[in-house]
Amino acid sequence: MGKLIWHNLSRYISLTASIYAVWASFWGILFRKFFWDFIGGVLRAPGGLQPSPKVAIFITIIVKFPIIQIATMALGFIMIALEYPLPVLKGTALHRSIALRVVLLLQLSSLAVLFYQGTNAALWSLIAAMFYIRALTLGERMEDPKKDTGQVGEA
Repeated sequence: MGKLIWHNLSRYISLTASIYAVWASFWGILFRKFFWDFIGGVLRAPGGLQPSPKVAIFITIIVKFPIIQIATMALGFIMIALEYPLPVLKGTALHRSIALRVVLLLQLSSLAVLFYQGTNAALWSLIAAMFYIRALTLGERMEDPKKDTGQVGEA
């Protein structure tokens, strides 16, 4: 049996979570809802669940102005550019840095969990970050890309 390459598994999960985060951010801009509004909220007969005044800052940056959704979308695009590398980033130390990916995935997870549509992206980003941490503890490294030394017409 083969040996599991943790950073490859993490890459696929991270790529999926980042695409989902971008998509969720798009829908989060259209349908704005603070996910944690039920904590400390008041249940009213004609109005339903009203969020607590303690979470007014989150209501402002998620519902009134979609700052969190836009930041999540930008961070998702950055992660997609790292995981499915742009030609400019391919082969650079920035592209091979697993620690950078862990930090960006944890930030993506902490932003995406705040709005309703981003909870699945937050969960999968967190799982990908844990798998990248596992890859780091096992000493895995992303190697430099090998140069193409083949000749045209050779098999």
